Amino acid sequence: MGAGLNHATPSARFARDRLRAYAFPESRQVYSERDVILYALGLGLGDRPRDPAQLRFLYEKSLCALPTMAVVLAHPGFWAGNRDLGIDWVRMLHGEQGLSVYRPIPVRGEVVGRSRICEVLDRGKGKGALLFYERDIVDAHSGELIATSRQTLFCRGNGGFSNDSPQPAPRPHGIPERAPDRVVEHKTLPQMALIYRLSGDLNPLHVDPAVAERAGFAAPILHGLATYGIGGRAVLEQMCNSEPNRLKSFDVRFTAPVFPGETVRTSLWRDGNTVSLRSVAIERGIVVMDNGRAVIE
Repeated sequence: MGAGLNHATPSARFARDRLRAYAFPESRQVYSERDVILYALGLGLGDRPRDPAQLRFLYEKSLCALPTMAVVLAHPGFWAGNRDLGIDWVRMLHGEQGLSVYRPIPVRGEVVGRSRICEVLDRGKGKGALLFYERDIVDAHSGELIATSRQTLFCRGNGGFSNDSPQPAPRPHGIPERAPDRVVEHKTLPQMALIYRLSGDLNPLHVDPAVAERAGFAAPILHGLATYGIGGRAVLEQMCNSEPNRLKSFDVRFTAPVFPGETVRTSLWRDGNTVSLRSVAIERGIVVMDNGRAVIE
């Protein structure tokens, strides 16, 4: 039995208990003002270089970090490629991204990432599985919790691994049926993915045309977390007066990739401290982020 397991394909080793018990090594990162500015440039800030609301994220004088920068801090690397986990990572999609921010992101420092797989849902044979992953970002010296990043990964090649009945996905946040309260457009740069990848995600899918073609795309696509950051930027600019400390949480569902150079139009609805969000790539008329929910102060 043990020998059979050792020689099984990675997908055959996919099991809920194995995944939930996986012990991630702590990840650690030292970063500085340069990284804070580079992350902001990777989201397209600087298109209004005289705007004080943008300069606060781009100029070391009175510099602030964008709250969504927490999603790139102390990342554990390409853990899904670990064969012992059995994930068919070639067919895996980044389905949802969330973030809770507990204190302002320091503009320099050392942070520790503590990762875990919280749950795995079997959608049934041929229907894939949902894997829920979280990472706490902690100040390495004070031990204070700065933020928690959440991801839902759609493992398309791993469904039907249990004898349980297919498990439904959690219900997404509903978008109001009324007209949006605010609409904002962000034109992405053709070189945006080339800039954003310097914040840590070096996946060739976002830079190499041949790799993108093998993955079924006409050209390299923008990082999902860059699209997520554009959504966070929209919330900050339109609902928080560009005050980074007012954004407390932000969750979205990815529905389609963005191609660098496209314009992302984001519609926002505010109900008290809750902001709902939907983003469209207007050149193709396709929704790229949906069911967004931000909590603001």
